[in-house]
Formats: sequence, structure tokens, C-alpha cells
Amino acid sequence: MNTLFDKIWDKHVVQQVDDGPTQLYIDRLYCHEVTSPQAFDGMRARGLKCFRPQQIYCMPDHNTPTHDQDKPIADPVSRNQVDTLQRNAAEFGLTHYGMMSSSNGIIHVVGPEKGLSLPGMTIVCGDSHTSTHGAMGAVAFGIGTSEVEMVMASQCILQQKPKSMRISINGKLQRGVTAKDVALYLMSQLTTSGATGYFVEYSGDVVSQMSMEGRLTLCNLSIEMGARGGFVAPDATTFEYLRGREFAPKGDEWDKAVSYWRTLRSGSDAVFDKELTFSAEDIEPRVTYGTNPGMGIGITEAIPAEGDANFSKALRYMGFEPGQKLLGTKVDYVFLGACTNGRIEDFRAFASIAEGRQKHPDVTAWLVPGSWAVDRQIREEGLDRVLQAAGFEIRQPGCSACLAMNDDKIPAGRLAVSTSNRNFEGRQGPGARTILASPLTAAAAAITGQITDPRAFI
Repeated sequence: MNTLFDKIWDKHVVQQVDDGPTQLYIDRLYCHEVTSPQAFDGMRARGLKCFRPQQIYCMPDHNTPTHDQDKPIADPVSRNQVDTLQRNAAEFGLTHYGMMSSSNGIIHVVGPEKGLSLPGMTIVCGDSHTSTHGAMGAVAFGIGTSEVEMVMASQCILQQKPKSMRISINGKLQRGVTAKDVALYLMSQLTTSGATGYFVEYSGDVVSQMSMEGRLTLCNLSIEMGARGGFVAPDATTFEYLRGREFAPKGDEWDKAVSYWRTLRSGSDAVFDKELTFSAEDIEPRVTYGTNPGMGIGITEAIPAEGDANFSKALRYMGFEPGQKLLGTKVDYVFLGACTNGRIEDFRAFASIAEGRQKHPDVTAWLVPGSWAVDRQIREEGLDRVLQAAGFEIRQPGCSACLAMNDDKIPAGRLAVSTSNRNFEGRQGPGARTILASPLTAAAAAITGQITDPRAFI
């Protein structure tokens, strides 16, 4: 019996090149402002039009400021990137959700929430965290700019088929442990290269009980283990999440779609190239201590006494010592947001700890919704009032402090607790130091001004 990955992949094969790659049909291409300009230039130079423009969606997110979006972007590089995407989308007849559009946001947040990302699809974008959409039961992965052009021109891509891996997490998560903590735990176990060459299917008790937002977070971080992508088989949670969304099927088409989506699962006798199983009871709230997402510990644990060749260099950059515990470490910045944790569930979690308390005066906090739809829901649920009463401000949607491509940069030497996906040197700004954590752990740090176990507030 084939795995679910095999089923989706095989259904999209156009042709197999002898001793070469697969020509794979792509259902959905997402474009943002950073990796698309050269692809559009290539199309223009060859006199080509997009083969299926109705299957391509564009929006700026990396370069967008998270304040004063109704005004011209001050930074000339960012302004040029955003304006160029708008012009290219208009010239090639593509759907474009620009800044201040009610449909704008981070592309990996907007796709699922609008029902553009659906079970059984193949989805690509010139961004490594395209793996996020795998939570919908899709084969989704990041591609390079030349491949973006290839999909624009043909709605196909040449790809070597990855191997398959199944990761099962069984049992029940402890209080205060989130999908982000699960992902950070897996990265520490597999390292940032442990899933290289594989497409990962997540399963087990923990995954079946996860909300869709949790699954989106888990799949988002697949790439940080080296995987080509990660996904979850669609189930009742998926269907309920998609029901009624703008681009989801309606009426009889919905019933037909769900009937098909129910077939999208690996058989009981499916054979994977690799299988790993973990216990939920072994996972506590997590924090990173180094300069890649795999350098992480449980929040009550100490930094290891020794590590690989990069270990000492990473600790020097972070200003930490072998054997040190991070509990009580002073924090300068807290960032809630990114395609990893910028959804409504993440704001609910942050607000659950902030409610009735006050932001620490020494902490600068940036709370950035992943989309305008999330922003609207925050206000509809009154979370904005809870957060404002605690001293927090909600900014406008965008990638924000996940990466140093907009105004939201962490100053050199400052320590940030971030809900984003990467803690590389300079990722959040030149010289910035990043600790990755869940929204609950970020909220606890924002309230206390130091690394704090969020379970103390739950």
C-alpha cells in the first residue's frame, strides 16, 4: 500500500524523465515580493505568459512595515520590492492582495485561512516555509526563483521524488506544552539535518488531537529539520476548519471534495523509508540556546556541557555558557507573530497569560498578526482590549521581526524571545540574539522580563 505522500505525488506526475527528475503538476503557486522579481523578468525576456494565471496568488509580506501601511514605505528597497510585485501581478494578470487589502497578510497564513490550500494539492512558493500548507493534507514545499519561473510558464516543475518518513508522537502533552514545543523537541532530537531528503508525515495521538493552527505550526518547522516538507493526513479537524472558507468548495462540490479527502491517508500496511516514534510525556516547554533551531532544551534543563564544532561558536554569539540554565535570563525583546505563530490561536494563548498582568517595563514587545483576517478576529474576540490593558500594542500584519527585511529589527546584542522559526546569527537584525519559544513562553517572558516557565502562569 502506498503512503499518502505517494498517493498525492503519483496523482500529479505528468511524466517521468528517464534517469532524471519527475515532471510534477502544481495546483497552486504563491508569490511574494522577495523571490519573484527575477522569475517575472525571465518570463518577460522570453515573451511568455503565465500558463494558468488563475492558480497563482501574489502578496507582499517580507518587506511590509507593521505600522503606517496606509503611507508610502519609507525604506526604498522595501518599497521597490512591494511596488514591483504589484506591477508584475497586474502585467501578468495574477490575483494580488496588496498592503491594506483585507486579504493581505503573510502568504503562509492567508493561503490556509482563505481555503486556497486544500487537501491533496501540490503547492509551491519561493519560500522555504511553504511546508506550512502541508497541515491541510497537501504536498507543499519551497522552491527557488528559477523554479518559480518554471511553474509560471508551465504549471509544472521538475523534481526528484523525496524519500518518505513518518514521525509519530503518542501520548498526551503536558500542561503548557504547545505544537511549537513539539516541533522544537523534534528538531533537537533529529538535528537540523536529520530529515534531509525526506518528506515527513506527522501522525500519532498528539497530532490527531492538535488544532489546525497547531498543525500549521508543526508543518511550518519541518524545513528546520532538513525535510523537503511535512504534512498531516486530512481528517474531521481539517474539514471543519475549511468548511465555509472563501475558496473552499461549496454545496454538492463540498460533499464530493470531502468524500475524496477522506481517502487521503496512508494505508495500515504502508511502508515508509524511515519511521520514528516519540512520547508526548518527554516534552516540556522548550527554548533554544544556540544559533540554529535544533540547539534547544526543555525550559527547566541546562545547556549541554559540550557539542559539535559549531557549539562553542554559537554560545559565544549568544553570550551563554555550557551547563548554564536559561531560566531567569534577562530578556530585551519579545516577538509574537510570523508564519509560525501569527494565528488567532497564538494570540489567544499569549493573551491568556497577559490577562490581568502587566508587560515588564524593560521589555519591548511586538505583537504582529499573520493577516488582516487574524487582526479582525483579535478585535472581534476582545483580545485587543485584554492585551492593551496589559500594556501591549498590536501592530499591522506582516513577517515583521522574523527576519531583518523590514523596520522591525532587534538591535545588536539584544536578546529576543521570538515565536518565529529561525535563530540564525543576524536573522532578526545584525548582532541580534534570538531564543525561539512558544507564544505561552513568549508571554511569560514579556510579563516577567526574563525567561520564565509559562506553567507558573497556567
